[in-house]
Amino acid sequence: MTAERPGHHPWATALLARSVQGSVRGNLGGVWVRGPVPTGGAVLAPNHHSWWDGYVLWAVAGWAGADFSVLMNPGQLARFPFLRRLGALRADEVRAGVRRARGGWLVVFPEGALHPAGPLQAAAPGAGWTARQAGVPLVPVALRVTLRGAQWPEAYVRFGQPVAAAELPAALQRELAALDHDLQTSDPERPLAGYLRAVPGRQSRSARLDLPSRLLTLITGDRA
Repeated sequence: MTAERPGHHPWATALLARSVQGSVRGNLGGVWVRGPVPTGGAVLAPNHHSWWDGYVLWAVAGWAGADFSVLMNPGQLARFPFLRRLGALRADEVRAGVRRARGGWLVVFPEGALHPAGPLQAAAPGAGWTARQAGVPLVPVALRVTLRGAQWPEAYVRFGQPVAAAELPAALQRELAALDHDLQTSDPERPLAGYLRAVPGRQSRSARLDLPSRLLTLITGDRA
């Protein structure tokens, strides 16, 4: 799932990957996906409204069998340089980004920084430029990590159809609005219709107690 990563210590990369995977599966209720998942090189252009966004897309890439890279703020990558082992590049490493996009998924956040959940903020042109230079599809991706009817937050990823660079802001806003509509009109205690669970997560306490509760009710004869 990775390429061109720092060498010499493959065990460190494997250990870090297990740690991130454990973080996603242990702290989220799962990751669900909808839409045409890219099968080759692509630039993914998602909104950036959650700390979890990079981890979630990394986990989805693993599920899809895609190499994963992401452009990060240089200051953030300086704080967490080990993330290079999972595909992180500085935002100014454009040539490396173009190469990565030709062989897998390159995530470029058009908003440029983390923003509060809500409508899309102003979109920079970097994602479109990189896709054009690499000769790969530019894919708008709506992403939400939200607490619904279960104990743990759930992540939802909605892939749009590839678009031209000039169409990206409007296309990404449409995908985000569609995802928000799906979330707002769904039963929060049921899986979101039309979405496939790509990554399992942590089961809520209520779900773990459901079977013992039914057995106890059967034994005692208690009824609501």
